Amino acid sequence: MTAVDFPKLETLEIEELGAGTAVLRVNRPKRMNAQTVRMFHEYGIAARALRDLPLRALILTGVGERAFCAGFDLDEIDVITRMGVREFLKFQETATGGIQAIRHLPFPVIAAVHGAATGGGLSLALAADIRLVAPTAKFSAAFVKVGLSIGELGTSYHLTRLVGPGRAAEIGYTARLVGAEEAVRIGLANRLVPSERLLDEAVETARLIAANSPGGVRLSKRAIQRNQEITSYAAALELENRGQALLTRTDDMPEALTAFKEKRAPRFTGR
Repeated sequence: MTAVDFPKLETLEIEELGAGTAVLRVNRPKRMNAQTVRMFHEYGIAARALRDLPLRALILTGVGERAFCAGFDLDEIDVITRMGVREFLKFQETATGGIQAIRHLPFPVIAAVHGAATGGGLSLALAADIRLVAPTAKFSAAFVKVGLSIGELGTSYHLTRLVGPGRAAEIGYTARLVGAEEAVRIGLANRLVPSERLLDEAVETARLIAANSPGGVRLSKRAIQRNQEITSYAAALELENRGQALLTRTDDMPEALTAFKEKRAPRFTGR
């Protein structure tokens, strides 16, 4: 992957690691990586830039040791309260659109979570496909503490599907903290790893993904996401059948079968 001139970002930073992997960092460590109106715009800008790269996986994390992302910066809360209804709706659509752009990236997104992932920070972590957590990680759907609801930035959708409606209701209504061990136990996170190994484990997971067929992984992500959004078994099978049929027409599937027979690693090209 060649070096790319990324758009100028104030609240985020992008770093290419090679081998089809990149890192997107929330970069406001002095404010615990809290979100701003500008940051919500930049989620979409960053996602558009990343879509154009031949990436196989993206790692999503926060700069510094204190937080993954501590939700919306309350120093900017006055900006929201001064908005009229139509202006606020436009802001809300920008914010949700930024989170959605990260969720809809065609390759897997791995959140490496340390410290606080609260409010909108929880929403950001939930937009990832996989969540690895350090012992310091703590999640909270803190929206009710500021007079809002868990129906924010896709949280009610994602959290319910990960932990079930009962647990999502309790977490959302109480706004309590969910620690790293509990997060893994209830399915909110995939795996607990030592703090000093968090990024390394995320990179290793990304490289395990990158060792597989690019088309196969991308269509797997599409199938998992789309099948959360439909209730029809027949529609799910139709989606799966179409994806598998397309993959048999690629160069990677016969290469994988040949490599298996020859007892060697496949050489995937993505064609």
